[in-house]
Amino acid sequence: MRVADLIARLLVEHGITDCFMLTGGGAMHLNDAFGREKGLKKIFTHHEQAAAIAAESYCRLSGRPAAVNVTTGPGGVNALNGVYGAYVDSIGMVVVSGQVKRETCAPNYPLPLRQLGDQEVDIVSMVRGITKYAVVLNDPLEARKVVEKAIYLCRRGRPGPVWIDVPIDVQAAPVDFDALEPFDPASLDDAGEAANNRAELNLLEGAALTAEVEALLGELCAADRPLVLAGAGVRISGQHEQFLSFVERLGIPVVTGWNAHDAIPNSHPLYVGRPGTVGDRGGNFAVQTADYVLVLGSRLNIRQVSYNWKSFARNAKVAMVEIDRTELDKPTLSLHRPVHADLRAFFATAASLSLPAGDKTDARAAFLARSRERAARYPVVLPEYWATQDVINPYVFGELLFNELEEGDIIVSGDGTACVTMFQAADLKPGQRLYTNSGCASMGYDLPAAIGAYHAAGGRRIICLAGDGSIMMNLQELQTIVGQALPVKIFVLNNDGYHSIRQSQQNHFPDNIVGCGPDSGLSFPDFAKLATGFGLLSRNVATHDGLPAAIRATLDGEGPQLCEVMIDKRQEFAPKLSSRRLEDGTMVSPTLEDLSPFLPREELAEAMEPCGIAS
Repeated sequence: MRVADLIARLLVEHGITDCFMLTGGGAMHLNDAFGREKGLKKIFTHHEQAAAIAAESYCRLSGRPAAVNVTTGPGGVNALNGVYGAYVDSIGMVVVSGQVKRETCAPNYPLPLRQLGDQEVDIVSMVRGITKYAVVLNDPLEARKVVEKAIYLCRRGRPGPVWIDVPIDVQAAPVDFDALEPFDPASLDDAGEAANNRAELNLLEGAALTAEVEALLGELCAADRPLVLAGAGVRISGQHEQFLSFVERLGIPVVTGWNAHDAIPNSHPLYVGRPGTVGDRGGNFAVQTADYVLVLGSRLNIRQVSYNWKSFARNAKVAMVEIDRTELDKPTLSLHRPVHADLRAFFATAASLSLPAGDKTDARAAFLARSRERAARYPVVLPEYWATQDVINPYVFGELLFNELEEGDIIVSGDGTACVTMFQAADLKPGQRLYTNSGCASMGYDLPAAIGAYHAAGGRRIICLAGDGSIMMNLQELQTIVGQALPVKIFVLNNDGYHSIRQSQQNHFPDNIVGCGPDSGLSFPDFAKLATGFGLLSRNVATHDGLPAAIRATLDGEGPQLCEVMIDKRQEFAPKLSSRRLEDGTMVSPTLEDLSPFLPREELAEAMEPCGIAS
C-alpha cells in the first residue's frame, strides 16, 4: 500500500465518499489511488476553483465534507478562493494536494528561495489563514495520524476546510497500514492548526450550560417583544428540526439572517422577515422594535448589523449562542448574554427544561401579530415593478420564479443581482434550500455550486441563478454540467455587466463609470451562441408577459437548460441601507429600520411603534 492508497482508504472509512478533482502530474499517485478507490466517487471539473466551490456546496447541502484533490503549484493556488469561502462560512472539506518531492521542496532548506522544484509553491503557508489545519506530510509513517487528525478537525466544533500537502515521493512511499499510529484526539497538539481553533474549545456543558439556558429562557419568556434571529449555523449544526421545535414551542417571531432564509418558510406563522442591509423592511422593523433578541447560528456580520452596528436592536437585550468564542467578543457586538455553546447542546438542554412561570404569551402574540402586519404591508416586490414593457425587473422575475418552484427544490446563487434580489424576493416553500457563499461572496460561485449541489441532492431539482458577470468567472463548468448530463436549470440574469459595482460607482463617482459593462470597457458574449457551443438547450426572455412560459419551459425541460433573462439595469437593489443626506448636506449612515427608498418620517415613526399607535 502506498501513502496515496492509505489516504484514499481513510477518507472512505471516515465517511467521505465524494471527491472533486482536477488531475495533474504533481498529484499522479493521489490521482491513481483515488481513481482506484471504489468507495470514492470522483467528480472532475475544469478548474480547481470550481472543484473547491463544488465541494463547499456539496457539504453545505449534505452536511458531509467532501474531498478535493489538486496538483502542485497552480493547482493548489487555483483552489484558494473556494477554500477561503468554505472557511469564512464554516463549511468542511478535506483538500489533498500534490507537491514536489522532498529533496526539491524549498522550505526544507535554510535559504530564502522563491522556488526550487518544478511548479513548486509553499501552499501550506498560503492556506494557513483560511484553513483549520494545514500541513505538509513529509513523513510516510505519520500518514495515518495526519489524515485522521485533519478529518477530525474538519468536523469538530465550528467546521471548516483542512489541507494536506503530499510530496510526490511521499505519495508513492510504501506503508503498512496496521503498523501506523492512529490519531488520538486525547493527544491533540496545536501543530498545523489555526489559532482560531482554540475558540471552539471549553464550551459550556453539563450543569453550567443548564444554568445558562435556564436563565436565558427566563429572560426570553419574560420579554414583551422577543425575537429569534436564525443564521446558517442552524443547518450547519444539523439542528434545523430542533430549531423549529424550539421556536414553535415558545411561539416567538422569527427573522432569518443572510444566507439562512431557508431556515423557515415564508408561510410559517412565526416568520416575520429578513433583516439586514439588503433585507426587507418588515424584518428590520421587527429587530429594531424587539426588547429581546436571541441569535441562533449567526455570527452577526456587518451585512447583518450594518456599519452603524451600535444601533442594531438598540431597544433589546441581545443573547447569542455561538460555538466560536471570538465571534462573541468581536468589537461590532454588544451582547447582554453571550452563550459559548454548541447549538446541539443548547437545543437539547432547552428541550429538557420546563418553561418558566409567568410566561408572557399574550404580549408575545401581540408583537407577532404586529410584526406580521408590517411584513405584509411592506413587500419587496412592488406593483410599479411590473410596469416595464421591454425589459424584466429582477424582483418580478424572482416572484414569478419562486411561484413556479416546488417544495424540496434547491436554489443556488452567484453573487450580485442573482443573489441580492432573489434573496429579498424569494417566497420560500417548505423543504426548499436557497444559498450562496456569504463571507467570500465571490462571483463565479453559481455553476460550481450547482454541480456540488447535484451530487449531494439525491435527485432533487437544482436551480442555478447566475448573473451575466458572475457566470463568466467559471464559465468552463458549463461543460462539466453538459458532459456529466446534470439536469441543472440555469437562469442567467443579464443586466449588462457588474450591476452591484455599477450602482456603487453611480452613487459615488457618477461621472466616471469604469469596467462595469459594454459602455465602460467590459464586454460579454452572446449567451445563445455560447449555449449552442456547449450543446446546451437555451432560450431568451425579455418581457414580463413572456416570463411564465420561459420559466416553465426551463424547469420542465429534459436535462440541463439555460434561460437568459434580460434584466432592467435601471433597477437598484431595494430596499437597502444607504447613506442619507441631511438638509445641511451632511451624509449619515442610517439605522437599520431606515432603508432606502426612505419612507416619509411620519410613516417611519408609525412603523416603529412596537404594537401600533397607542390610542
